[in-house]
Amino acid sequence: MTVLLPLLTALGAIAALLGVMAGVRHLAQRRGWAPEVQRKFVHVATGLFAMTLPWLFAEDWPVWVLLGLTLAVMAILRLPALRRGGLGATLHGVERRSYGDFLLALAVGVLFLLHNGEAVLYLLPLAIVTLADAAAALAGSLYGRRFFTVEDGRKSVEGSAVFFTVCLLLVMVALLLLTEVDRVNVVVLGLMVAAFATMVEADSWRGFDNLFLPLGTFFFLAANLDAAPWALFAQAVLFGAALLTFGVLAPSLGLSGHAARVHVIAVFLILSATQPQNAVLPVLLLAAHIWARLCNPSTERFPDLDIIAVLALISFGAMAAGDATGKNALSFFTLACGGVAAGLSSVAAGGRHPAVALALRGVAVAVLLAAWLWTAGQNPPEVHWHGTLWPFALALLAGMALLPALRPAAFAGERSLKLALAAIPPVALLYVLLLMTGPRRARPPLPRRASLGRPAHRRHRRLPLR
Repeated sequence: MTVLLPLLTALGAIAALLGVMAGVRHLAQRRGWAPEVQRKFVHVATGLFAMTLPWLFAEDWPVWVLLGLTLAVMAILRLPALRRGGLGATLHGVERRSYGDFLLALAVGVLFLLHNGEAVLYLLPLAIVTLADAAAALAGSLYGRRFFTVEDGRKSVEGSAVFFTVCLLLVMVALLLLTEVDRVNVVVLGLMVAAFATMVEADSWRGFDNLFLPLGTFFFLAANLDAAPWALFAQAVLFGAALLTFGVLAPSLGLSGHAARVHVIAVFLILSATQPQNAVLPVLLLAAHIWARLCNPSTERFPDLDIIAVLALISFGAMAAGDATGKNALSFFTLACGGVAAGLSSVAAGGRHPAVALALRGVAVAVLLAAWLWTAGQNPPEVHWHGTLWPFALALLAGMALLPALRPAAFAGERSLKLALAAIPPVALLYVLLLMTGPRRARPPLPRRASLGRPAHRRHRRLPLR
């Protein structure tokens, strides 16, 4: 009975989701609702239900079962027979290409894994992606008159204004009710989170706002809940200066304004989640991508955005792995970034005289290996693994540089994803092998973000879970 009841609850939740979708589809057909309205109704219902998960189940495993079933259902609803004429039309009736259904489930899973009983770090990110995002989409669809373009379409100024307002209200209410943050910081944090989240939502594409919004809010809050007002102001000034500087340099790098902002946001989020030295290889990854695109342009449609999706995949994967196992994965996060950067550098070196190309690839591997070793040396002892990994790191970087040299045509398009799929499995395999054979260390003290070498925050009100 202990196993049966949670399992039945998970199955009931899936049935309820399908029932909501059927109801929305029925009302849409009777009242002529636009596809965007249908999609956002389902989005809000799903998000509100996800906010109850820590209280709904007494154990973690039913949540993972529920999320797995949800992903399976989302995949089935993408089948052609259901996508346009059946229940899938409530999610996929919009013309643009979107992975928002999968990414929302992924975001819920990562937040559930990382929040560790801290109310504001679980509820607020989900509230923003559920309520503020839906309000912005509906306002933009119904009342949008002024538009700005992004690579994947256009968004309305009115929608962004509504998003900012709703987000500001949500942040301030959540901070007042769920934390003991100073009242001055409530206002400052509210404005900063609302402005930052509005920019993330406006610059997201293909439904990635369902991932970047909640997780970006999570990392920003976790890093800044206890910050002094002057520190928050300084951070805002630095972020604004980085946006302005990179925006000015973007044309000379062949980047659009949208892509430039997304690159700055990605680095900012990494710096919010970990120490500055661990952002070196992600920055080198972005630099290698720009170098490769300038020297050998990609055939893919949005290469400057796809590289951010790859970086997000590596970042969130490493974070989730470290929290799930209790063994820090920072060294493997930076190594995976270095591997993709080595492959992109090799793409950039292609087309030159063989001797010049070989020299450039060798220099790139040496620089990336040195950066990885330096980064590992700067991290605290709890991040270090037993023994030395530099021979494996050298082999990985050299192998990644060799792939585009042997098969240059294979990396003419979708190169970021292909290189990530080549770099991540060996790094993940080594991580698993060391988990199985190396000495185990106790989990870091709560909250789990302390395992990243950042100070733990102690002014959160912990949820009365279980």
